[in-house]
Amino acid sequence: MSTINTFKLPETKRGARIRELLANRLLFLDGAMGTMIQRYKLKESDFRKGHFEEHPIDLKGNNELLVYTRPDIILKTHKEFLAAGSDIIETNTFSSTRIAQADYELEGVVYDQNLKAAQLARQAIEEFVSENPERECFVAGALGPTNRTASLSPDVNRPEYRAVTFDELKEAYGEQIRALVEGGVDLLLAETTFDTLNLKACIFALESFFEERGERLPVMLSVTITDASGRTLSGQTIEAFWNSVAHAKPLSVGINCALGASDMRPYIASLSRAANCYISCY
Repeated sequence: MSTINTFKLPETKRGARIRELLANRLLFLDGAMGTMIQRYKLKESDFRKGHFEEHPIDLKGNNELLVYTRPDIILKTHKEFLAAGSDIIETNTFSSTRIAQADYELEGVVYDQNLKAAQLARQAIEEFVSENPERECFVAGALGPTNRTASLSPDVNRPEYRAVTFDELKEAYGEQIRALVEGGVDLLLAETTFDTLNLKACIFALESFFEERGERLPVMLSVTITDASGRTLSGQTIEAFWNSVAHAKPLSVGINCALGASDMRPYIASLSRAANCYISCY
């Protein structure tokens, strides 16, 4: 990146509209796509249908492939969240990075996968709003944490080892961001952060993209508290997490629902005292 201050870049019209609405009321984010998909009790064939029949690796559980093989389920789920009152729906792209898709040997579909997911979410909103013209809804491009950690070694006998580098994360996030924006998302949500260094790589990719594009989209951040210690997997308290990412100037910061509502409450309270943006629960 150059020395351009990307925070001085203009925000997209849709991004500015989101801020305008938030100045007057709450906006509701949708719920967990994975939980909704589980209702269908899908089989291996559902993850291959029409696209991946000859793929040599088992694909069951790779929910992000459903934008190809069962778009009807994803579209219906988006519309169900909208009908329930969601103002913002997330793309079905939690694991749509080449780092996560490498487990399935599907790195080559990642860009198109994100593009299709964003277009599908946009389609859901257009169809829903055509029947409910009083509603104004938005698409958040979901950027998951990947299945690698940049801060910790996965091998207790090799504490110096890392399964992924900062630069690899930055490149993977950059690819995902570009595809989601091309597909029509209104904001970008880096969610369920268990390692803040991963998120820093994502933020770097976001700022690089904004500089390249010449305008900004609103950014939402989310962290996950892994246990009763009140810390992330990489050992940070909620206050330390915020201090590590506050430079991103996010639209909102929130906590993933890993602990359940009652156990999350004190950490949400701590975050609300520390952060200077909207506080959310994801």
